[in-house]
Amino acid sequence: MVSSYLFLGLGYAFNLALNNVFAANMANSTVMLGAAHGSYGIGGIVAPIIATAMVTRGVIWSRFFLIILGIRVVVFFFAWWTNRGYETEMATRFSAGLQRIASLQRADAGEPSQFQLLLRALRNRTTVIGALYIFAYQGAEVSISGWVISYLIAARGGDPAAVGYVTAGFWGGITLGRFVLSHLAPRVGEKLFVTILMTATIGFQLLVWLVPNIIAEAVAVSILGLLLGPIYPCSQTIFTQLLPSKIQMTSISFISSAGSSGGALVPLIVGLLSAAYGTYVLHPTCIAAYAVMIGCWYFLPKVAKPTE
Repeated sequence: MVSSYLFLGLGYAFNLALNNVFAANMANSTVMLGAAHGSYGIGGIVAPIIATAMVTRGVIWSRFFLIILGIRVVVFFFAWWTNRGYETEMATRFSAGLQRIASLQRADAGEPSQFQLLLRALRNRTTVIGALYIFAYQGAEVSISGWVISYLIAARGGDPAAVGYVTAGFWGGITLGRFVLSHLAPRVGEKLFVTILMTATIGFQLLVWLVPNIIAEAVAVSILGLLLGPIYPCSQTIFTQLLPSKIQMTSISFISSAGSSGGALVPLIVGLLSAAYGTYVLHPTCIAAYAVMIGCWYFLPKVAKPTE
């Protein structure tokens, strides 16, 4: 199982990168990328509902993977059909031509290589702080979605047939937050907006931990997702504004990679601590992650985006 998930994660990473490149070169690329990433939250809503319904009806839990496999087969043929002739489309050829011209111009001007850009990005304060910030964010997000059900069953005596839907509520909150609350950020100001969201997130995490009522905790988990959802896109906007244009792509890629690492490492830590001390460790671990986020947010540079 562990080895299989290692390769599964590798495949997800490749597909995500390639799909982002594909969507970014389409007409209305912003809309396409928004739809692609918005579907992530929708999948997070639907999958727990299906899995919980299967287990409730006595179906062996491993049969859920047959559904996943079926979806993969369909996606395989859709990916082939969608990408067929992609290189010959005018928009793609135009974009590729621009990239070749830009590469030649950089070479003529003696500009830094990709490796040199990476080193420059790693020396940038925003890159390092942003990577730690997103590491903590995705670590908390994945930990909640993966361990909150175990907490409700072990610590609150919840019925697995009922609490299984809590994860769907969490992802529903994230999806709604990214589609709805994100529109408020430009009006309030992204930096202040994220500060408010992080403060409220700690409050609702404490509610899930301290209120001994499963219904109240389920509602609090959904609101927790609602508050967490807009933080990621708003934070990426701030990082982009603070980063010099020459290292933006390299820095944002490094920050995103750090987030994936947090999504793998922090839930592992929660699992190890849960085995030793109990599933309640989910909450102090997440609160510690939020504290790291607030600290990183405070130490971000306050200068405007460079104009060179």
